[in-house]
Amino acid sequence: MNTSASIPFNYPYLSGLETTYIEQAVKSGKISGDGIFTRKCHTFFEEKYGFRKALLTTSCTDALEMAALLLNIQPGDEVIAPGYTFVSTVNAFVLRGATIIFADSEPNNPNIDVASIEALITPKTKAIIPVHYGGIAVDMDPLISLATKYNIPIVEDAAQAIDSFYKGKPLGGIGQLSSFSFHETKNIISGEGGMLVINDPQYIKRAEIIREKGTNRSAFFRGEIDKYGWVDIGSSFLPSEIIAAFLFAQLEQLDRIQARRKQIWDTYAKALKPLETKGNIQLPNVPAFATQNGHLFYIVCKTLQERTDLIDHLKAKNIAAVFHYQSLYKSPYYAPFHQGKDLPNCDRFTDCLLRLPLFYELTDIQQDRVISEIFEFYKSYSMGNCFKSFKYKTLPKCKIHIKLKIFIS
Repeated sequence: MNTSASIPFNYPYLSGLETTYIEQAVKSGKISGDGIFTRKCHTFFEEKYGFRKALLTTSCTDALEMAALLLNIQPGDEVIAPGYTFVSTVNAFVLRGATIIFADSEPNNPNIDVASIEALITPKTKAIIPVHYGGIAVDMDPLISLATKYNIPIVEDAAQAIDSFYKGKPLGGIGQLSSFSFHETKNIISGEGGMLVINDPQYIKRAEIIREKGTNRSAFFRGEIDKYGWVDIGSSFLPSEIIAAFLFAQLEQLDRIQARRKQIWDTYAKALKPLETKGNIQLPNVPAFATQNGHLFYIVCKTLQERTDLIDHLKAKNIAAVFHYQSLYKSPYYAPFHQGKDLPNCDRFTDCLLRLPLFYELTDIQQDRVISEIFEFYKSYSMGNCFKSFKYKTLPKCKIHIKLKIFIS
């Protein structure tokens, strides 16, 4: 085995049929979108997960922007979202003039702290955006109760949550609206690409119009009207058939992809448990109400410096491990607008969370290398910290004291 061969953080999986289906789409004479492969993808999600209506988009960002339009977000409205998430989660609503009210993460989980949300609700609150980080569900029942009490719609950011569940319910099928990502870093990919799921039927007709540049073109092609025109605001959110063809080839292999990714996730969790038991790291917390879908595996270090040192150690061994989100409420763009308190749990995950390589073709040998190097790091790192913790000035002044002082310096 070449122990110096690089292990990437991510590598896109190909089923082998992507180019075959793309060729079929091209030969069909319709590649502009909403053709046979788009319909196949829509049917897959609606039948497998029971989603009321699925609409492919060019990105998860586009799906969130559609959600903001569907909810008629206006300047001055407030939207509650986690401080620890990707910018697209909130950018879609900022574009409509909304003020983002950031909530902290849970102490042992990057997901939004549902218990903190009610204190953030005002008469201006128009949406709550839970993000299922790493495909692990936010505690949705109390969130739904809260949203129902105040009549606030929920938009699930399920970008990372395909084929994951909350109390047996598929993520993305719980809120009024939800969004998925098929970016190349996700479990199921199309390069770029996303999907809006509409679970509340009141939004379905308008969603089709917004997705088609504000026209009722979809109804026209179904033969429901004799001509179509401009009837609402909208944009060009639907992807081409080439993207849909690629995606459908992936969806056909969903079960196989998921089985392997979850196996890798489980191996990390079991192998690294001794380090958590010793107090070196924190592992992902999967509550009893949730499942893990093998999207990503992370560890939480004790400090920013420790994480930096671990990244450097792995990099020296040709292993790519990366941190994740930066606290959005402290971002250069939004910090001037943030009027709330500091979010300490959000900041801790910003500084200390580290993602490990996880992709379908990661071999057992490669994963063993990653795990071994993490153990090796903490073996030497713990010893180094132990020596640094000595307060030699409190020891008796003798020859042993002098030698120890020289050794530490």
